Amino acid sequence: MQNYYTSLTNHAKTRKNLYNLCVQKQNILVVDDESGVRDVLKAYLEREGFAVSTAITGLEAANILDTQKDELALAIVDIMLPELDGMSLLRRIRVDSALPVILLSARTDEFDRVYGLELGADDYVPKPFSPREVVSRVKAVLRRAQGEKPALSEKPITLGPFTLDPKTHTATAYGKTLDLTAREFELLWFLLRHPKQVFSREQLLDQVWGFSEFIDLSTVTVHIHRLRDKLEANPSKPAHLQTVWGVGYRFVAE
Repeated sequence: MQNYYTSLTNHAKTRKNLYNLCVQKQNILVVDDESGVRDVLKAYLEREGFAVSTAITGLEAANILDTQKDELALAIVDIMLPELDGMSLLRRIRVDSALPVILLSARTDEFDRVYGLELGADDYVPKPFSPREVVSRVKAVLRRAQGEKPALSEKPITLGPFTLDPKTHTATAYGKTLDLTAREFELLWFLLRHPKQVFSREQLLDQVWGFSEFIDLSTVTVHIHRLRDKLEANPSKPAHLQTVWGVGYRFVAE
């Protein structure tokens, strides 16, 4: 596996990209205890015009995040890290930050992928991976994070008993505050802006996540179920976040 990543790193370093000359570099944090993974991702990301910081352990990454979080555009985090595992690091990030996070893992368990997405990860990439695919995912996540999130200048939306305020990132239902992750907030925001309109899972990936080529459709299903658990009186018989069988989902406020 190490030789695989080493050959990819050497290949990336032999190519020049004029894109680097005309863009302001965004800083990506790569956290992985495998030097081959760090090196190949650093080489491919730098070739695409990004600045790259690296960390070997979860605690090292946590220290970087504590001091440089505002300078980072995105973090790529391996799940199996020494000292502080990737899931714990993600949970720590989500306490006070919407920093985009892509998880890496050699594990193939669906549980890890679903759990990571539930904690607020923006994407999940299994190992071994194609570095080009990871770069594509980074670009797609950044497009979504920077271009299509609810703008802070937008006014709160109220639809029936539901209110979402992008400035404070708060959501209420029937007068009670909903504890939503960043992605859950964005999904609910999008649905409230299009009441009663039916969207397929592919459409929701495109509109809310900003991409659908690489990520599994079950990501949408997981987030729909999580939202139902938080806003429905009876999640097994949802009155608001409804399934239209064979088509997709719609939001009904009444």
